[in-house]
Amino acid sequence: MRINGAVALVTGANRGIGYAFTQALLDQGAAKVYAGVRDPATVTDPRLTPLRLDVTDPAQVAAAAEAAGDVSIVVNNAGIATGTGLFDGSLDGARRELEVNYLGTWSVSRAFAPVLAANGGGALVNMLSVASWRASAAGPGYAASKSAQWSLTNALRLGLSEQGTLVVGVHCGFVDTEAAAWADAPKISAATVAEQTMLGILGDHAEVLADEVARQVKAQLSQAVQSPGVVAR
Repeated sequence: MRINGAVALVTGANRGIGYAFTQALLDQGAAKVYAGVRDPATVTDPRLTPLRLDVTDPAQVAAAAEAAGDVSIVVNNAGIATGTGLFDGSLDGARRELEVNYLGTWSVSRAFAPVLAANGGGALVNMLSVASWRASAAGPGYAASKSAQWSLTNALRLGLSEQGTLVVGVHCGFVDTEAAAWADAPKISAATVAEQTMLGILGDHAEVLADEVARQVKAQLSQAVQSPGVVAR
């Protein structure tokens, strides 16, 4: 799919990976990029078109789809991690992760599906994670929300195939952003994630494995399930 001359929407676009997506789209020649954010005042880049969009608010999602009827690329990037652990922390955090990461993506995708169809099919990009495939006792709610979002991405690929919409799932490990500042682990830059995603869109790829961590975890999915300290035979 071509990006040059296209109109795009990025959710959670005012910082981190979302902002990197907006820059990569502009670098590829996008004619307009809507920055979907809860507070439009936080969008300070004059090249972006601010759009009020809380992905958990059905009225705002519907209004955004109405206002951005010229969109042919939608990037579902908005997401949260609350830090709720397996045995500590309020389950309200896990509920919030599901509400934003999973149901928010579903809501935006559902609202913009007819917009993409009207504009020739276009592309729908979902920012996922290796957490889609790898369990975590430190953040099971986040991992569950990303697993659900991955499943949703696969369902959207089936459901939008007839209208010619390219559905792209983007996976990576830790990204060097404020949200992952706590993690003492190798990190990929937000710009690299965005650049790899642009290549995925241009190449009509259904999946982007943006770093070595994602490639390794994906390759391990076919291995036998193991318990800690148990060697599979």
